[in-house]
Amino acid sequence: MSSDRDTLLSMGFDPTRVEWALKATSNRGLQPAMDHILENDGKPVPNLTDLASSGASSSPVAVDEDDEDAEALKAVYGAAGAAGAAADVEAKSIKCSECGKVFKNTALANYHAEKSGHDQFEESTEEIKPLTEEEKKQKLEELREKMAAKRAQKAQQDAVENKVNDAIRRKAGKDMAAIKEEMKAKEAIKEAEQRRRDKIADAKAKAAVKAQIEADKRERAEKAAREKALRQGLQPPQQVQASTPAAAATPSAGTSSKDHKETRLQIRMSSGGQPFTTTLPSESTLRDVAEFVAGQTLSVDVDTVSFAQHFPRKLFSQADFSKTLKELGLTPSAVLIAS
Repeated sequence: MSSDRDTLLSMGFDPTRVEWALKATSNRGLQPAMDHILENDGKPVPNLTDLASSGASSSPVAVDEDDEDAEALKAVYGAAGAAGAAADVEAKSIKCSECGKVFKNTALANYHAEKSGHDQFEESTEEIKPLTEEEKKQKLEELREKMAAKRAQKAQQDAVENKVNDAIRRKAGKDMAAIKEEMKAKEAIKEAEQRRRDKIADAKAKAAVKAQIEADKRERAEKAAREKALRQGLQPPQQVQASTPAAAATPSAGTSSKDHKETRLQIRMSSGGQPFTTTLPSESTLRDVAEFVAGQTLSVDVDTVSFAQHFPRKLFSQADFSKTLKELGLTPSAVLIAS
């Protein structure tokens, strides 16, 4: 009686791969062993000792639909189950009374009954002739084609699953990218707002420093004038102005812009919005005004902003940025349009 191993060896499979297949499938039959050999063709053979212990604990599984062909091939090569046919010398085979198929032994008849649901069998004197070598090769080729078709179907299913998984991964990647972009946009807005606040604070601090410098200059000039008057034996300027109110009133009536120490400005944006107001020393330049406006809004750049005056109508260019408010005739107060 030939075993599964002998049957596989007679098909021309490598002995080492036959041993591997039988141990890996826990000797569950010819078809599982053939499946294992064909599926692992080209893969290196592992250590068979490690497979022995794991294979011993495996439980047998249900036979798949190709096992009838495998059992038929096994019967051709003299597989187990011949003992059932040998019990009766006159019976050469077992025949299904419902479909008329003839089987060499009870093992194949039982499998046919489980697969088809037929339960009417009888002994037959019809002898199943052994296949020729050419028929054996043809049968083996048919089994291999079935295995190849199964593998192709499985590969197709795997390709569909992989495509679905790739689509899911791409969608997850796009969602994550959208979240990151949103976070970057929010962070950029926060940074821009912080820069605007810092710019405004710097402009205010710079204006305060300039105002303090101008105040110190005025104080030193007044102090120097008083000391000079005292050295010359004259009254300090305050006393002269106080003692001659009529004389002081005369120049005030015809005051020019050069007599004012500070200039109050209202700057309106050409695009509209709330106007900005500030008071700067009259010696401040038009560029100082541009820096003040740039500190109030991010839409203004010092190097590109321009100013205009409606009454009297006048346009100020970049060449005027180095001139003082006195020189431009903007004291004691003026309204400018920034654009």
